[in-house]
Amino acid sequence: MLRRLARQLPLVPLVLLSPFLAAVPLIAILASDLLWSLFGKRRNARDTRPRTHAASVVIPNWNGRDLLEKYLPAVITALDGHPDNEIIVVDNGSTDGSAAYVREAFPCVRCLALDRNLGFGGGSNAGFAAAKNDIVVLLNSDMRVEPDFLAPLLEGFEDESVFAVSCQIFFSDPDKPREETGLTQGWWAHGGLRVRHREDPRVNRRFPCFYGGGGSCAFDRRKFLELGGFDEILRPFYLEDTDLGYLAWKRGWKVYYEPRSIVYHEHRGTIGKHFSPGYIFSVVQKNFVLWTWKNIHEPARLLSHFFYTWTGALVSVVFGDSLERPNLVALSRAFLQLPGVLASRWRARSLAAIGDTEAFRRPLGGYFRDRFAPPLPPAPDPLRVLFVSPYPICPPVHGGGVFMSQTCRELARLVDLHLIVMVDEIEQIEPHAELAAQCGSADYIVKPQGTIHTLGYIAPHAIVEYRNADLEWAIHRQIYLHQIDAVQIEYIQLAQYRCEFRRIGQFLFEHDVYFQSIGRQLPNMQSLTGKLHGGYEYLRALRYETKHLPAFDRVQVCSRSNADFLLEFSPQLASVLDSDLRAGVTVSQYPFRPRGRQPFTMLFLGSFRHAPNLEALYWFVNRSLPRVLERWPQAKLIVIGSDPPPRYSLPDFGDALDLRGYADDILTPLGEAAVFICPILSGSGVRVKLLEAFACGIPVVSTRIGAEGLSDEDGRICRLADSPEAFADAISALFADPEAAAAMAGRARAEVQANWDMPVLTQKLVQSYRAAIRSRRDRK
Repeated sequence: MLRRLARQLPLVPLVLLSPFLAAVPLIAILASDLLWSLFGKRRNARDTRPRTHAASVVIPNWNGRDLLEKYLPAVITALDGHPDNEIIVVDNGSTDGSAAYVREAFPCVRCLALDRNLGFGGGSNAGFAAAKNDIVVLLNSDMRVEPDFLAPLLEGFEDESVFAVSCQIFFSDPDKPREETGLTQGWWAHGGLRVRHREDPRVNRRFPCFYGGGGSCAFDRRKFLELGGFDEILRPFYLEDTDLGYLAWKRGWKVYYEPRSIVYHEHRGTIGKHFSPGYIFSVVQKNFVLWTWKNIHEPARLLSHFFYTWTGALVSVVFGDSLERPNLVALSRAFLQLPGVLASRWRARSLAAIGDTEAFRRPLGGYFRDRFAPPLPPAPDPLRVLFVSPYPICPPVHGGGVFMSQTCRELARLVDLHLIVMVDEIEQIEPHAELAAQCGSADYIVKPQGTIHTLGYIAPHAIVEYRNADLEWAIHRQIYLHQIDAVQIEYIQLAQYRCEFRRIGQFLFEHDVYFQSIGRQLPNMQSLTGKLHGGYEYLRALRYETKHLPAFDRVQVCSRSNADFLLEFSPQLASVLDSDLRAGVTVSQYPFRPRGRQPFTMLFLGSFRHAPNLEALYWFVNRSLPRVLERWPQAKLIVIGSDPPPRYSLPDFGDALDLRGYADDILTPLGEAAVFICPILSGSGVRVKLLEAFACGIPVVSTRIGAEGLSDEDGRICRLADSPEAFADAISALFADPEAAAAMAGRARAEVQANWDMPVLTQKLVQSYRAAIRSRRDRK
């Protein structure tokens, strides 16, 4: 650390100047924006569809004779198909004889020789000015093209709003990681632009992207010139294409990625030979700052940029440079270009038809479909539904898994269903094969493992834990590729992926009310630290749920009691809550057996990754089971569920405690045991284990929290008891009177058939989808 600080001593003057380097550009930009609001004028676009019968290929070159010799013949071959096609090599003042070589070796190629190096942007602009066709394909000199690469690019200019169509990029060396693919993505984070290339083989047809790569992309020449071409402030290289793509989106135009148009790139074949990595890094850092000063016009984003830029530059002095933040050298070099960037910003504001937030949204597949698709039918047939789960659905090892599994199987019969499922490991994918075969598509996201510390976040831990860029990408990709009409999101953890759609319905199932579940756990927490942490999570969850739930088209909850609880905190939810659509079981799958059970056997069922189940088991075996065994020494407790606690953590009851762990078959024990117990003390929602027990005819003893939403009357469909003594007494009463127990089980089965049968619920669910979508699409 001391050595690093010593190396940074020359930066001390910049550290002292850093407030000035950040404050002056901010003040200048705000003043410029004020002047523009008073005197600026927006330029209206006059969009026309370009002629696509032919194209001009522009290849900027600087001392790349060897690359032209190697790759230009393939371009000539690819353009042989039409006499109006042309190739223009723009020579940027090369000293290796490139211009003379092109004229001699390739007389069919136009050579535009410049007397000095204008950089990638300047050379490209000269080529666009000289081109004769409406479509200009810009290629790096180190790009090898497939013979049929051109036609898919030309097809992409499907209407007057298409600005650019980008190629799919492979590297000449197949062993290299694909840092470039052509499928670009851009987003705003921590006060700055972030960009990347996605490698996604599922994107197998034309798809929106953030920008078209400058060295492998076709452009509408008129639109390119209308935007001013590549901006000189970004010389000598990098981010010119990103800048232009963002300008196009803000202008209201579209940028596509076309995977059928394939090119091969010898990465940094020219730049990497003539510039050091350190210099390239410094240019990239400076240009990211300039890009923001030019293009970001929303005040909140701009202020966050200057805060993160200044603090990030100071952090870099201590901890070293990072691509995630600028350094003081980049900030100072950008400062020197302030007059030029203010002029570019004025022009960018004049060209913009939409704001920054909308411009970042539109390249995402879901937003693109929502904004640009032709008029969508108010009653789509088939209805296409995307079902997104944060947990594995198959096998259904927990209650939520049962709800999701049975809902999906019913939905697959009624709609065109598509799945996205998060799994903890690749091995969890295969069990979904049978369900996936019933769906239009199934995609799986492997959740990164590791501890996430969220104390400094305002969002709840459960939300931060499920922030996943790959999941967000997959949702948007599937919406676009499969023309999704409705997105069904499971659990509050995924509410963060709701979008500001105008024509696509969005639905959330609150399997349990998260802040209610946390609140019920607080009294049982033993340590002060645990209570403080739990209280903080409760407040974060309360804020998050009451803020985000009203934005969905419909919010499904397990029961009327859950709905009433939410309405106490958020009355505006009254118009969107559904309490009778999702919590259920397919009753016909559960054999009903009210009699002939093994006497004096108790069954506890549940996944012990779910904290309330673990809490319930410890409570029962420590405080209630001894009382049962005192009266019925022959009694036996069977515990089934994934991730059970270690045997040594439980009292030693000998053969009276049968800890079995996960079981593929739960119908057999549900059909054999004499009493089902549900000693749940916390949590929220309807317990699927009770619905399954009711359907199978096994008499139930539950706490009132455990039976919440199902029964509040002791003895009608189940026994209710909340103290260890009362719980043991209720079990004893059922052991002592099997006929009364069977009669109660019969009433429970009838209750499930009447109100909780999944096929009936799912038909109502589809009706709710259709009603919400019609409401959206009928709006003027």
